[in-house]
Amino acid sequence: PETQDERIKRQAIEELIAKHPENRIPIEELRKQALSDLGLVNDDLRRVLWPQLAGVDVNSLERVPTLAELQSHPEYNQVVLDVNRSLKRFPPGIPYEQRIALQDQLTVLILRVIQKYPNLRYYQGYHDVAVTFLLVAGEEVAYAIMEELSTTHFSECMQETMEATQRRLMFIWPVVNFEQPELFQFLQRSTVGTLFALPWYLTWFGHSLNSYKAVVRLYDYFLASPMYTPIFVTAAILLYRSQAILSEDCDMASVHCLLSKLPDDLPFEDLLRTSSKLYDKYSLTVIEKKVEELIKLEQEQRKLEERRRRYPRSTSAKPDYTLSRWFLNKLTTKSVMMTTAVSIVVGICAYYYKNQYLAAGIS
Repeated sequence: PETQDERIKRQAIEELIAKHPENRIPIEELRKQALSDLGLVNDDLRRVLWPQLAGVDVNSLERVPTLAELQSHPEYNQVVLDVNRSLKRFPPGIPYEQRIALQDQLTVLILRVIQKYPNLRYYQGYHDVAVTFLLVAGEEVAYAIMEELSTTHFSECMQETMEATQRRLMFIWPVVNFEQPELFQFLQRSTVGTLFALPWYLTWFGHSLNSYKAVVRLYDYFLASPMYTPIFVTAAILLYRSQAILSEDCDMASVHCLLSKLPDDLPFEDLLRTSSKLYDKYSLTVIEKKVEELIKLEQEQRKLEERRRRYPRSTSAKPDYTLSRWFLNKLTTKSVMMTTAVSIVVGICAYYYKNQYLAAGIS
């Protein structure tokens, strides 16, 4: 049932739609509605407004090919396997025939995108994004939205390797460090890495949340936001859960187990407000610089560990000549004379006191 706040916001959005012919609400006003509390409220409004947020013209949609036309695609079998595993994303109690039809539509939608853009690689989790748009907007509009997002928001994720995505996920660390250094240090000591957040980023949290309502609310927010906003939502979640994280044992298994399961009661409206503040507060340029420093530090640590593994004995026994080289470089004629004089004085004193101790019967 619709809450009082949802009813008020729905009516305000409906008035906006009615005021603008052909549902062309000014983009800044539309983004404001999508970003503010409750987002676009319901799927009837999303069906109308998501294409606008994504920059899609619903009046020039392409013909939908049949599944048979796409079965020769090399990714066909993998896509079908993943689509068949996406049952939890379909409405509960949906008739079998309707579910099969939606699965076929989802398969076609995905294959159309990667066939049209051979430079883009399908990844597991892509179907979780596509099914959300399919359920809300229908097959033709969902394809147009996914085509647009695949060449913008998800383009890094669709490269030959996940290297760019893994690097992008590291952007969460400077943000956490700026806000809560203690939490950052704990997470670094645990060596948990960013693997826990990979499905969040790849699927806009669609794979990891049980609540359909929470998923579509996040999609409102992401469609109206800059490309890397999921990074800031991730950072906001970590900051919100800091107490629970710091209460865990500081090891990879414990921390990863905690983080990889998102609670069902996360206060997403609060988290999205925090995310927006973090995005406005920290420059991506500054964050990238900090990530470079982190990567460099990790590389140095990796080299040191590799050296220790290769030369476990020689490394510990090998003398460090750094100090010796520094000392030799600092030697001058004057310093040599001074050092010699001090050595002589110390030697005489040692000799004198030793004789005194021996005479007194002290060994």
